[in-house]
Amino acid sequence: MNRDVVVAGHVCLDVIPQFPPKSLELAPGALLKVGPAIRATGGAVANTGIALHRLGFNVRLVGKVGDDLFGREILSILRGQGEHLAEGMIISRRDTTSYTVVISPPGVDRTFLHCPGANDTLRARDIPSSAFAGARLLHFGYPPLMRQMYLNDGRELLRVFTRAKKAGLTTSLDMAEPDAASEAGQIDWPALLRNVLPQVDLFVPSIQEILFMADRPTWQRIVKKHGTVSIPRDIDLVLLRKLSGKLLDWGAACVMIKLGDQGAYLRTTPDKARLEGMGACRPANIDAWLRRAIAFPCYQAKVVGTTGSGDCTIAGFLGGLLKGMSPEDCLKSAVAVGAASVEAPDATSGVPSWSTIQKRLRSRWRSRNSCISL
Repeated sequence: MNRDVVVAGHVCLDVIPQFPPKSLELAPGALLKVGPAIRATGGAVANTGIALHRLGFNVRLVGKVGDDLFGREILSILRGQGEHLAEGMIISRRDTTSYTVVISPPGVDRTFLHCPGANDTLRARDIPSSAFAGARLLHFGYPPLMRQMYLNDGRELLRVFTRAKKAGLTTSLDMAEPDAASEAGQIDWPALLRNVLPQVDLFVPSIQEILFMADRPTWQRIVKKHGTVSIPRDIDLVLLRKLSGKLLDWGAACVMIKLGDQGAYLRTTPDKARLEGMGACRPANIDAWLRRAIAFPCYQAKVVGTTGSGDCTIAGFLGGLLKGMSPEDCLKSAVAVGAASVEAPDATSGVPSWSTIQKRLRSRWRSRNSCISL
């Protein structure tokens, strides 16, 4: 069966303790009472992939798990969403399955305790050529959490994208922010991006991730001053233009920077030939996508949990691209799906069908106030 989208890369099991409505102080040595843990699939493969499936697109998932309890739990959850969703998963007898403990108190951005497991050994050769058969788009997520994908200036990652482009697919890449003190935090990310982005049609990092990777001095200055990158305190349109311009110069056709509860920013190339080479999901109206800069705020939502909201935002954008929408409508759909996702504690159960999202958009869904606008 042909699939619209192949979603490949990082997959794990999320263990999410349920917090009480009142905020808790996470102090060292404290014993804090929480509710039952939610077990859900995590990582880009599951989050973006299941979100696209729930939106109504035909999806093939390609990720690597161990032959263990957590691996069987991931496969069971995937089959529960759709029997075919586990068909493309790779099972390794040599590796343990990746897992993440997600600490996500109400009203507070989440913190992760992560074991990469089998993700560290995934190589381009593990993804069969048949995975791309009949597909229109490849989305790959979280190479900073996948050792073989970030070593050697992203050689294995480049192989994946080169194969996808040769097969005629449109390509999309998401990132994750590694621990600065880890091996992944120490590699030359600008070199990797300059190597890979010419094969990436849509690059969709968060502002924190891309500051860390493409403008480390600014990232270091902000972190030294405030302890973390805060939106919108540390982010303005000048910085977004600078970062997106650099990424377009490095080869991406379109860049969508996720801005948390401030929405998303889209910038596209001025190179018409680059857009025309975007593959099976190339926009029908190239001129409408040429040399664009668009910022759009989030929609209002009752926040239950923020886990996976960025991945679901990507699913909304990819859905718009698959539907042949304008860049404005792709961006609106992106932030709409992201807003719907935070109305549930896990990553994807808040995501409805595509028609429901579009109906909600037509119902004058109110946007949040945002200080980042064009």
